[in-house]
Amino acid sequence: MPAVPRLLGRKHALAASCLTGILLIAGCQKKQATPPPPPAVGFITIHTQPVLRTTELPGRTEAVVTAQIRPQVSGVILKRLFVEGSEVKAGQQLYQIDPAPYQAAYDSAVAILKHDEAQLSADQAQAQRYKPLAAAEAVSAQDYDNALATVQEDQANIASAKAGIETAKINLAYTKMFSPISGTIGASSVTPGALVTADQTTALATVTQLNPIYVDLNESTATWLRLKQEMDAGQLETNPDGSAKVTLTLEDSTAYNLPGKTQFAEVNVDQTTGTVLVRAIFPNPQHLLLPGMYVHAVIDEGVNKNGILVPQQAVSHDTRGDPTVLLLGHDNIVSQHIIQTGANLHNDWVVTSGLKPGDRVIVDGLLNAVPGHRVTPTDETAKFASSSASS
Repeated sequence: MPAVPRLLGRKHALAASCLTGILLIAGCQKKQATPPPPPAVGFITIHTQPVLRTTELPGRTEAVVTAQIRPQVSGVILKRLFVEGSEVKAGQQLYQIDPAPYQAAYDSAVAILKHDEAQLSADQAQAQRYKPLAAAEAVSAQDYDNALATVQEDQANIASAKAGIETAKINLAYTKMFSPISGTIGASSVTPGALVTADQTTALATVTQLNPIYVDLNESTATWLRLKQEMDAGQLETNPDGSAKVTLTLEDSTAYNLPGKTQFAEVNVDQTTGTVLVRAIFPNPQHLLLPGMYVHAVIDEGVNKNGILVPQQAVSHDTRGDPTVLLLGHDNIVSQHIIQTGANLHNDWVVTSGLKPGDRVIVDGLLNAVPGHRVTPTDETAKFASSSASS
């Protein structure tokens, strides 16, 4: 009976010994395992370069010159002398108003002038006869003075008659209605036989000059102030005349193939929208742009000599929506930085603040880069520089 406990004790000791051996082996294996290397990432080194500064704005086209054709005398339209929608030249006759009453008025004014001239001749002759008689007291001085006054009255009547002739001549000329400008004429609001009145509010037709054509754009005052400050500081290079190149995209998303340029900016700010009117002018030889069309314009506002670009794939956004990039420190520790971006240029963002030359921005392996952790970096600056140049 006493042998049984002794046997059990030996078994427990053997189990304990085996367990200790297993733990020792496991501990040795744990000591021999090496930590994994830091994750690999690709980065670029930020540098400054000339960057074209652009601003995209909506706009509408506006005719450079428009002339509304209205009658300056009343009468019946006898003829319409143009084809609606055609090109007309400055000085081309458009309508003919019945000239008969105005021709009669002109002839009457000419007759009145001739009558007054004849009367003047007779009264001048009488005054000449009275002059020596008045000196000899054969006629009274009053009669001689009356004769001189009659001559002066005749001269005034002649001047009035000449003015009447000129007025009648002008009214007669107004019966022929001419185009004051060259351009495209629209639809006619009257037909032959219609009665028109002088200075009526309804135009008979409208002539519009389509080449060149204006494009009116509304730029925010914040953008205008930023550009003004950058130009004053010498950060932007513009054309010698201060203008900027403008390109257009039409309503059907096609590009307008002729560039324009800015002409002027309004000196007053629209208080309801907080914008400044910027007017551009475009050549329009094919009349593809018509007044009132909606267009999308891109203004080349100048070249930033110290611009900074960063690939779009390197930029993400935090929970507040701010654009961020991951930077590498000198010890290859990752950190997150908030930046400010402007317009996009091909595959890059234009960075307005938050980065400086020499910063190393992670562009590849972003999922492996955790702020506060070390990474294994690879310089890909040359790769992205060649990619940007080819695009």
